[in-house]
Amino acid sequence: MQRRTLVQRFRSPQHWLEIFRTYFGPVARAFEAVGPEGEEALARDLLALNERFNRSGDATLVLPNDYLEVVATRR
Repeated sequence: MQRRTLVQRFRSPQHWLEIFRTYFGPVARAFEAVGPEGEEALARDLLALNERFNRSGDATLVLPNDYLEVVATRR
């Protein structure tokens, strides 16, 4: 096992939201679940979360994502 970091880069937090809302199932489903009346609040919360972890220092979005790599061998 080894801890690793994947750094995702986007043009802006809004760009991240567009990509994930369109192509990442869990985010798309969350927007479907809240319906039109909840979309603005959900978008605002997701953008605030990304800003909290943004490491870019400018208008872009740089998100470090830690994960655990596990390599198993079959005997």
